[in-house]
Amino acid sequence: MAYNHSQVEHFKQARERLITELQTQGIKNTKVLEVIYSTPRHFFVDDALFSHAYMNNSLPIGCKQTISQPYIVARMTEILLEHKPANNILEIGTGCGYQTAILAQLFTKVYSVERIEDLSKKAGKRLQDLGFDNVELYHGDGLQGLPKYAPYDGIMVTAAPETIPNALLKQLVIDSCLIIPVGRLGEQQTLTKVVRQSNHYYEQYDLGDVSFVPLCEGLS
Repeated sequence: MAYNHSQVEHFKQARERLITELQTQGIKNTKVLEVIYSTPRHFFVDDALFSHAYMNNSLPIGCKQTISQPYIVARMTEILLEHKPANNILEIGTGCGYQTAILAQLFTKVYSVERIEDLSKKAGKRLQDLGFDNVELYHGDGLQGLPKYAPYDGIMVTAAPETIPNALLKQLVIDSCLIIPVGRLGEQQTLTKVVRQSNHYYEQYDLGDVSFVPLCEGLS
C-alpha cells in the first residue's frame, strides 16, 4: 500500500512519541531504540490498523495471534542483546515477522519458527520485501525448537508455554540465555531469563509479569 505525505508524517511523529515513551519506561539501549524507530511497524499490521501501528500496545494479526507491544519487544531484545555477544539467534513464534525484523538488525543470523503456516508465509514475504537476507523462517513446532542449527547464542520465545521446554534449554550455547514468558493464558505469566551455565545447570531469573498468547504444540 502506498502512503501519502500526511500519512508518512503521521508515522514519523508517532515513532518519535513511541521512542520517548519507551525511554520513559526504562529502555536504555540506544541500538534497540534506533532499530525500533527505523523499523516500519505499520508494514507488519493490516492496513485497517495502520493508524495504530506505533501505539505502545499489542495488535491482532489474525489466527488468534498478536503483534507484541513495542515495550515488550524492546525489553526482550535489550535483555538478549546485553547478555553477551551473540551471532545466531533462534526465535520461537515468528508471528507477523516484526520481532524477527528487529532481531535481524542486531544479530548476525536469525532462525525463526512458526507453527501457523499462513503467518509464516506472510512474514517471509514481508521480510523479503524489506530486504532482510540474514533470516531463515521455518514452519514447525516451536516447543521442539530448531535442532538443525543448534546450539544458539540466544533464544527468544514470543508466546507463553505453561513450563519452560527442555528442548529449548538443550539448544543453548553455554553461557547463553533464553528469554521466555511462562504461564497459562488468563493467569499470571512471568517473563523469564534462563542462563545455561553448564551442560546440566541453569540459572533462572524472573523479570516481571507479562501477558502473551499461548505457545501451542503441533502445526497449523
